[in-house]
Amino acid sequence: MLERCLIEFCSSTLASIKAASLFNITFLSKEDAEAQIRFWNIQLKIKGVRLFLLRFQGNRALIYVYREKQLASRLNSPEVAEFLHSYGYDDIHLSAALERLRNRISASRDFPHEIGIFLDYPLGDVMGFIANGGRNFKCVGCWKVYCDECACRKKFAQFRKCRDVYLRLWEQGRSVLQLTVAA
Repeated sequence: MLERCLIEFCSSTLASIKAASLFNITFLSKEDAEAQIRFWNIQLKIKGVRLFLLRFQGNRALIYVYREKQLASRLNSPEVAEFLHSYGYDDIHLSAALERLRNRISASRDFPHEIGIFLDYPLGDVMGFIANGGRNFKCVGCWKVYCDECACRKKFAQFRKCRDVYLRLWEQGRSVLQLTVAA
């Protein structure tokens, strides 16, 4: 169920702690996935949250959930923009960058490593992952950490607590819309 996935995998984005999240979910068809995404985009637009279909393969959808303003701000930071430019992101405006990411995902069996930027991972950790081929990390949580281990461990704990609280509140009857912080 899409609603549960939003709570379980995107609570930190819904709470505005993190700019974006990602999850896989099964649908009956691509049309069903697109219809549900349209529905949730209408619901969450007022809160500044959007869903974006990154890939549909078989009956599996890879759904990206993001906060428009937070993500746009991140992509426009000079260091991030320069990094993305090195991966062919000539236009870092939100819609163009997301289309480029979608194209990069569909062109490869593996995730393009710059996806960490789109998931609000620290730039140093994304660059560390690429430089080290995913090895030699300091710790692992939501991502592999190469830079500030202490700060990331705190973030990971914050994300876990947020997810646990959101799941409990959702199971008690709060809706996704009620649990989504306004932009």
